[in-house]
Amino acid sequence: MMASEKRKKRAIQARQQSERVLPSYAGRRRSLLGLFCLAMAALVWRTVDQQVFETDFLQNEGERRHLRVVKVPAHRGMITDRNGEPLAISTPVDSVWANPKLLDPDRSTLAALEKVLGEDRDELRRLLARRSDRAFIYLKRRVNPDVAQRVMALAEERDLSGIGLRREFRRYYPAGEVFAHVIGFTDIDDRGQEGLELAYDDWLVGEPGAKRVIRDGRARVIKNVENIRAPRPGGDLTLSLDRRLQYLAYRELKAAVQRHKARSGSVVMLDVRTGEVLAMVNQPAYNPNGSHAGRGGVLRNRALTDVFEPGSTMKPFTIAAALELGRLTPASPIDTSPGFMRVGRAMVRDIRNYGMLDVAGVITKSSNVGASRIALDLPPEALWKAFSNLGFGRVSAIGFPGEAAGQLSPYQRWARIDQATLSFGYGLSVTPLQLAQAYSVLAADGLLRPVSLMRQAEIPEGERVMSAATARAVRLMLESVVSPAGTAPAAAVPGYRVAGKTGTVRKSVAGGYAQDRYLAVFAGMAPASDPRLVMVVMLNEPSAGKFYGGQVAAPVFSRVMAGALRLMNIPPDALDAPRVRLAGGAVHP
Repeated sequence: MMASEKRKKRAIQARQQSERVLPSYAGRRRSLLGLFCLAMAALVWRTVDQQVFETDFLQNEGERRHLRVVKVPAHRGMITDRNGEPLAISTPVDSVWANPKLLDPDRSTLAALEKVLGEDRDELRRLLARRSDRAFIYLKRRVNPDVAQRVMALAEERDLSGIGLRREFRRYYPAGEVFAHVIGFTDIDDRGQEGLELAYDDWLVGEPGAKRVIRDGRARVIKNVENIRAPRPGGDLTLSLDRRLQYLAYRELKAAVQRHKARSGSVVMLDVRTGEVLAMVNQPAYNPNGSHAGRGGVLRNRALTDVFEPGSTMKPFTIAAALELGRLTPASPIDTSPGFMRVGRAMVRDIRNYGMLDVAGVITKSSNVGASRIALDLPPEALWKAFSNLGFGRVSAIGFPGEAAGQLSPYQRWARIDQATLSFGYGLSVTPLQLAQAYSVLAADGLLRPVSLMRQAEIPEGERVMSAATARAVRLMLESVVSPAGTAPAAAVPGYRVAGKTGTVRKSVAGGYAQDRYLAVFAGMAPASDPRLVMVVMLNEPSAGKFYGGQVAAPVFSRVMAGALRLMNIPPDALDAPRVRLAGGAVHP
């Protein structure tokens, strides 16, 4: 009895206790539900606030986090010839870049990049690993448009991040190697490395602009926000060169170098009235649009950087110095017998005994003995001054990188044999341009005008370094050189009077002069009655048998000068003269 009552009592207590607990759980549920409702309300309000009230602010913040300032490339200035024909232009191209922090291509992707870019996949892997701490590297610069399209198609196909294109400019030279030595070329960053590209780099280079853009997650520009600074293109250059004459000179020089198996050659043509360089070519040449690695000396402009002893082409200036001092006249007799003369311990020789010659005959026959006798009769200072006034021994005003000054030693150091050999072009060194400028003095009636590779708006006055009478007298003597009795009948141009001088120079070697290595030179002008063009042709070490200036260089002069006179519409001045034998005539040294 007692036990059953106790059980009932415990049951009643348990039921009462459970009734007290259940209302407590219900309150908690209501509280939790209330909290959920408040949270939902807050989320809904926040959503409405962001989508409606804070839209502009959030968009600006997002853009700010992807906003970048990028450079806008500026193209390099154009280089044209004197008639506006383009010689160097900049074309827009794309370069492939990557962000090594984002780009981690697998083996198949690397293989695809190798195929598209033409780069070794292992080298690409090493490049990305080596620059893994950077956010920007170039995979390949200045690719063709089809390559750029294939790269971006690959990025889309494989969903690659951290790879893209950057717009740059690439230099293109339409005339190729014909103008290569004068114009030069630029490097991968579009900065001048050789020639006029280097000399006028500050003028030609443009100033990049800047703009703000928005990039997406792949660093692609999706929106242009603001132009900060407009790009400033580089300045243009108008050269004095004439593309037609340059092509003509290049063609003939290249053919002559190949025909005579010469090591190299140069041609320079000047406008007598302005001092402008109308043509300047060299062989061997190179293509400025291709690779320049390992080209070495082929890159240099030999017409300005290489010096040589001018040989007999100096004889007209020796005679001009004597005429200026009044020591002789064109008809003065010069005894060259017996074909040699001793000067100190040295011997000066002619190739034969010319006997008694007048001054014009010394030029016509190219007598070393005659030129030496004339020079030794002059004060050393006067001879040195005559040569120096013509521009020998100093750089010109052309402003070309690496131009050589040549060598004209002070007269105080001369021995008598030095004075004698200088008269026929040994013991000093010149460039083809210097020699052409000196001959332009004879052509311009004694005026020395500065040479220029830029087109001149006005004719420079020039400096008088020789009397007009002397220049005309020497010019008349030089016409005999191109006659059948002279050393260069092959330099004649039908219908025109031509004046010029040959030079056949033994090359200097250790211990003296080589017996089988020569320079063949011809310097001349036309039309001789009123010269408009001066040209120098030089071939270095012709080795196909012929090596005299009248045999090797003079025919090049004739062909180039004939074409130039026709292209420039310069009227003939010898239509009534007897027909002149050209290369088929007798060969003279």
